[in-house]
Amino acid sequence: MFKLKVSEAKLLRDMVTAISILVDEATFKIEPDGLKLRAMDPSRVAMIDFEWPKTIFEEYECISPSKICINISELLKLLRRVGKSEHVELSLDEKTGRLQINVTGKYSRSFTMPTLDAVEEEVPTPKIDFNIKAKTTTQGLSQAIEDAQLVSDHVRIEADTEKLQLIASGDLMGATITLKKGSELLLDLEAKETSKSTFSLSYLSEIIKAASATSDIATLEFSTDMPIRIDFQQIKDGKLTFFLAPRIETD
Repeated sequence: MFKLKVSEAKLLRDMVTAISILVDEATFKIEPDGLKLRAMDPSRVAMIDFEWPKTIFEEYECISPSKICINISELLKLLRRVGKSEHVELSLDEKTGRLQINVTGKYSRSFTMPTLDAVEEEVPTPKIDFNIKAKTTTQGLSQAIEDAQLVSDHVRIEADTEKLQLIASGDLMGATITLKKGSELLLDLEAKETSKSTFSLSYLSEIIKAASATSDIATLEFSTDMPIRIDFQQIKDGKLTFFLAPRIETD
């Protein structure tokens, strides 16, 4: 059994929004040290790895480790009705097996929603040797992605020791967006070797748009024709990481 209390509803709403980009039903692990989720989207193209240590919560009680599966879309509908500074408490009603959501602010209200059968599949973290590590502002990365979307539905991301480039090519137009190392947008860049990989812009744009509400800094790691890892810096050692498989281009 558990009881989790968040002092600012916006924090919870933004995180649930980011999760909803990939999954409709999410199986959370509730453990003594915090809340965790690792899941793949239905097409198995993208993965989310999320952790909130108990220090993020105003109150955190976990009597014994458990799993709970909930409909993320339905939870998000509810959280959109909650003021950003209101308190949200989540617990499990032992008698009914339903998730109890208590909201306190200018007035109090409580909701219940059913839990679903927890997914037992363990999703492993991809083991990849990354050749590129680039730290950007989420705003700058989002703008670069929007520029690429003007001309194509996919983008090639390239990097060397001096710059990170997003290159898009469509039937009529092309675009090259260059972020130079040490600029306001590209805060840091490490390159073992020049690398490039192509990704779906629909996935990238949705991930970055949703996660940017939770973080000002994003770290990209990738190698040639390998999945990209995007880590969004969180408060108090929280973790929000996405993996996206590459689009393999054929000549």
